[in-house]
Amino acid sequence: MDHLAIMKKSWGLTDKILSGEKKIESRWYSTRRTPWNNIKKGETVYFKDSGGPATIKAKVSKVLQFEGLNPKRIKILLRKYREDDGIEKEKVPYFLKIFRNKKYCILIFLKDPKKIKPFSIDKKGFGNMSSWISVKSIKNIIL
Repeated sequence: MDHLAIMKKSWGLTDKILSGEKKIESRWYSTRRTPWNNIKKGETVYFKDSGGPATIKAKVSKVLQFEGLNPKRIKILLRKYREDDGIEKEKVPYFLKIFRNKKYCILIFLKDPKKIKPFSIDKKGFGNMSSWISVKSIKNIIL
């Protein structure tokens, strides 16, 4: 499978992935959503900032999933993984606040991030608000 992660542009996370500062992509959800149980070691994740084309790809080296989260468990996860997730220590309280009601977390460990020739995607059928798309081949959604 190939995956497309759509990133919040204002957070500057794609630059952190490319520089190696961000080695984990985390997704926090209230319900089980893609890519829960749908991403494996060896697969490829393409990254794009919202409103822009895909510009980076990386391989998945490991996936961890956590469920039944509560504020205490979220704090433990952030303490353990925040640095590799590209979260500065002073921003932890902000993320604790926005993740406090989440019940699920997926940690996707990345390796070999590379800049790629930019391409646009067709999100038709995935919903305008989709922030993660899993497809058999990324070629299926390139415009």
